[in-house]
Amino acid sequence: QVQLVESGGGLVQPGGSLRLSCVVSGFTSDIVAIGWFRQAPGKEREGVSCISMSDDSTYYADSVKGRFTISRDNTKNTVYLQMNDLKPEDTAVYYCATDELRICLLVVTTGGAGMDDWGKGTLVTVSS
Repeated sequence: QVQLVESGGGLVQPGGSLRLSCVVSGFTSDIVAIGWFRQAPGKEREGVSCISMSDDSTYYADSVKGRFTISRDNTKNTVYLQMNDLKPEDTAVYYCATDELRICLLVVTTGGAGMDDWGKGTLVTVSS
C-alpha cells in the first residue's frame, strides 16, 4: 500500500503563488502516474495535473495550463505542484493520488476516478 501526505496549502491573495508537496511512501514500485486533483465546496472533484513515473511527461487541465507546474524529486519521494497567478476560482482542497495503470491524460480527464491511493488533502484559499 502507498501513503501520500500533502502539504503547502494556505491563504494567498489573487495573483500570488503557492507550492504544494506530496510525499509518497510505501510500496511505490507499481505506480505509473501521480496526479493532483481539487475539489471546491459544492463542486465535483476535478483533475488538475499529472506526472508519469516512466518518463516525467506531464498533463494539465486547461484551467491551469500555463499557471501550474508539476514536478518530482525522486530523492525526496515528493511530487510538487507549483501554482502561480492564483485566482479565486482555484480555491479548493487539493489532493494527490496514485495510479498503477493509466496514462496521465486519463488520470486528469476522469477527475481521479479509480485512482489507487489518496492523500488527505491540503486547503488552498485564494482571497483578498
